[in-house]
Amino acid sequence: MTKDVTHLYEEFGGDRLPPGQRETQRFPVLSKSGTPSWDPETWSFEVWGAVENQLDLSFDEFRDLPSETQRQDFHCVTGWSKFDCEFEGVTFPALAEEAGVTDEAVHVMFHALDGYTTNLPLDACMRDEVMFVWGYDDEDLPADHGGPLRVVTPHKYAYKGAKWVTGVEFLTEPERGYWEKRGYSNTANPWNEERYS
Repeated sequence: MTKDVTHLYEEFGGDRLPPGQRETQRFPVLSKSGTPSWDPETWSFEVWGAVENQLDLSFDEFRDLPSETQRQDFHCVTGWSKFDCEFEGVTFPALAEEAGVTDEAVHVMFHALDGYTTNLPLDACMRDEVMFVWGYDDEDLPADHGGPLRVVTPHKYAYKGAKWVTGVEFLTEPERGYWEKRGYSNTANPWNEERYS
């Protein structure tokens, strides 16, 4: 059963299509440096930092975690939005529970196969709409869209959702990721057009 979260925009007081965005039926591909390769035999997903249980999961082990399918909207900082994407994966709160996040954790850094990083406050991640996804529209997530695993953040611009994600670090102090260090907004709210800092 698919959970529809496309009404999420109502929480932010805006229209479904955020200001400055145009709706597209396509799913454009953008990344900082091309699509990295991965080996299912050696790929692992790690969780570390301010947690009680550090995790090191194979792809199969990750897919064995409790999962769900959600219908979400997707907003790119470059000005396009794609409605009604169906993503399958693990919610951020479910993973956080598995790791036993401690009270000292305040911030999150996502790490990716190509060296990309992006950050969010922990409270912005602790929502069921933030997911680690391996499925898109009833198929495996394509490699150029971040497969085998990416993060989706429908309440933020999509650069906050790391492609090819391989780990999550729970931080006790805020840090900035790849684009955030290069002038992109640290908060990335599409309904406030928080594109650049």
